[in-house]
Amino acid sequence: MRIARFSIDGNVAFGAVEGDQQDELVLDIIKGIPFADFELSGTKVPVSKVRLLPPVLPNKVVAFGRNYAEHARELGNEVPDAPFAFFKPSTSVIGPGDEIQYPSFSEDVHHEAELAVVIGRMCREVPRERVQDVIFGYTCANDITARDVQKREKQWARAKGFDTACPLGPWVETGLDLAAASDLTVQLTVNGEQRQLGRTSEMIHSIEDLIVNISEAMTLLPGDVILTGTPAGVGPLHVGDEVAVTIEGIGTLTNKVVKRG
Repeated sequence: MRIARFSIDGNVAFGAVEGDQQDELVLDIIKGIPFADFELSGTKVPVSKVRLLPPVLPNKVVAFGRNYAEHARELGNEVPDAPFAFFKPSTSVIGPGDEIQYPSFSEDVHHEAELAVVIGRMCREVPRERVQDVIFGYTCANDITARDVQKREKQWARAKGFDTACPLGPWVETGLDLAAASDLTVQLTVNGEQRQLGRTSEMIHSIEDLIVNISEAMTLLPGDVILTGTPAGVGPLHVGDEVAVTIEGIGTLTNKVVKRG
């Protein structure tokens, strides 16, 4: 099932996405919240009539860097022996169609297409055999990075945590199991030109590795998001660019870059 979060007439709701053709998609409005038992209301609204929002509002976004060997090498970095985590604040999250605001303190902002894992229940110290149980689903992410700031500052808080630096969407796909999610095509285009193309099977540390690693240290809450790393091909974005992340079996997340007002 594809679960979207949307607004219509000033109200925010979750809905199950139905249909295959983009111009024919409809939302069956959910009674309740998707992280608990819920029912479909049977009340349906076309996706074209709503504004899609970030599919979740995470308490925290835990991102893992250098999890694809070719990406680590393209930036001149060593491949880490253990998962390498950092955070993006909830205020960096935007949804499909929202604008990425080019920060005034950077002159070299890059795209990074990623598979995002959405946590479905409160959990801590998750054993490997229980990882599937704590996953709600998967969505597309773009780990927007001020590369010059990242290189200049020892901490990545500003480089990866500025407002609008974490597009998520367009919805959460709940129908993928770990085996399927571990071998999906991840691609990114800028103005229709392909920049990144890889598969989640190229990850150095698996989805299980990442969730076991971070849950050893902290409690994960429903709606928290785990970014799993980006394949090679990252590069600069400019004001006016349209950037699209497409992940097999999930969908396409599209955003435009604008000058920060």
